[in-house]
Amino acid sequence: MKIYSARHGETDFNRENKILGTTDIPLNDTGISQAEIFAEKVKSLDIDIIISSPMLRAKTTAEYAAGKCSKEIIFDERLREWDYGEYEGQQRSDIFAADKELFAVRMGKTGESLLQLSHRVYSFLDDIIKKYNGKNILLVSHGGVCRMIETYFHDMTTSEYSNWFMGNCQIIEYDL
Repeated sequence: MKIYSARHGETDFNRENKILGTTDIPLNDTGISQAEIFAEKVKSLDIDIIISSPMLRAKTTAEYAAGKCSKEIIFDERLREWDYGEYEGQQRSDIFAADKELFAVRMGKTGESLLQLSHRVYSFLDDIIKKYNGKNILLVSHGGVCRMIETYFHDMTTSEYSNWFMGNCQIIEYDL
């Protein structure tokens, strides 16, 4: 069984270095080009199932891949991006970076804590590994979720966690 984790293509918020969590915005022109290239890469993989965040930027990226490999997409709310609360739409800052290390504090006062995010993503991974054992799965989600997926498979220090980054339309393979 393999799990491929991928991040959506670029959005205007990504380009402008703004914090993007629950705002449901589309891919920009660069993101669409990235999704087209991503789909060609996915076509060469042996994918049985595509599971995506229902958020527009991930959904669109997954649709490009599904079109190339003739697979349907299962949408799962547990892959939606981390809720960054009051940080949403702001420029990235040292304060935001520091808050990513506080596991029991809600992001931006009103968002999700790291504990909430980890529970959501870890339970999703536990479920799909059990349900789709032996299948190769492509997950299309978001930077914060991809970071959490990485911690599921590889231990990280707090510093490694807060500095870990996944590029737009990058794919990471986890071999179970």
